[in-house]
Amino acid sequence: MGKLGDMAAKAKAMAKGHPDQADKGVAGAERAVDQRTGGKYDAQTDKAADAVRRSYRDGGPTRH
Repeated sequence: MGKLGDMAAKAKAMAKGHPDQADKGVAGAERAVDQRTGGKYDAQTDKAADAVRRSYRDGGPTRH
């Protein structure tokens, strides 16, 4: 696995160990994108944030 893959695996492991903190980071990133784009891609950022949350919560309930 390359460096990017290694970093992604480490980030996912950290997020699984600290899901509440990871949720805050995902929400902040989603908010930042929505602000920069004027909410133009809100549906897409919602979908992406939910996918990220599922990736470290193993398909459990997502928070918004």
